[in-house]
Amino acid sequence: MTSINAYKMDGLGNDFIIIDRRKNSINLTREKIIELGSRSNIGFDQIIFIEKEKENSFPITIFNSDGGEISACGNGSRCVAYLLGKNLNTKEIKLKTNNRLLNAKIVGNLQVELEMGKPLFGSEDIPLSKKINPADITLEINNKKFTGGFCVNVGNPHIIFFVKNCFEYDLKTIGPKIENHILFPEKTNVTMAQIIDENNITVNVWERGAGLTKACGTAACATAIAAFKNKLVNNEVDIKFKEGFLNVKIDKTENIFMTGPVSEIETIDFEK
Repeated sequence: MTSINAYKMDGLGNDFIIIDRRKNSINLTREKIIELGSRSNIGFDQIIFIEKEKENSFPITIFNSDGGEISACGNGSRCVAYLLGKNLNTKEIKLKTNNRLLNAKIVGNLQVELEMGKPLFGSEDIPLSKKINPADITLEINNKKFTGGFCVNVGNPHIIFFVKNCFEYDLKTIGPKIENHILFPEKTNVTMAQIIDENNITVNVWERGAGLTKACGTAACATAIAAFKNKLVNNEVDIKFKEGFLNVKIDKTENIFMTGPVSEIETIDFEK
């Protein structure tokens, strides 16, 4: 069997396997990704492949632990940027997903800033299966109405509900039902967000294709822009997860910048 060298990293407990295939072609089947992603195996939220440099940026290919390919992973991108920055002895890295160019900077010890780009608010851009107001969504789940949902795409689709206590909701039960709701043709990430004050939000996140997660970078960005558009917070806010927080800034053009910690780089090996 072939042994594969990889890296394990996390951002606030949101964990990843990173495989560098700039020099060697390494492919894993969907079944292998699911096997490796199981918490009884190596376990991860996403697996990320670094591709050969192209036009001064590094394309990345991302898969959830359910084996499905996705377009965005904020914390994972910050981890990849840190790994490449150390490898190439630089503090600035450009990453390319299949729908965005991401500028990353190492701004301190194990601290990485990622420019996420501009959010998309149109029904067709999120996407939603019908044209309705994305900023005021009502869903009926388990005979209970969830109102005031805010939908946005920050490289991937999200819905955010602003609630009094984000941890009183059983996301293991309702998360997958909202994720797979008919309104979301590409499924969606789900966040219960609790406004603490104009500079702080606590969140509880169900991640599309990965389930209940300790942290989610794109959810932090989506929550920040949703709260800002609803005039609930300032243009700079800390999004608190179980193991710490991500700082999100929104500039005058609604460009989103996310800054937070990454773990040390762990080298691992597994059989293909």
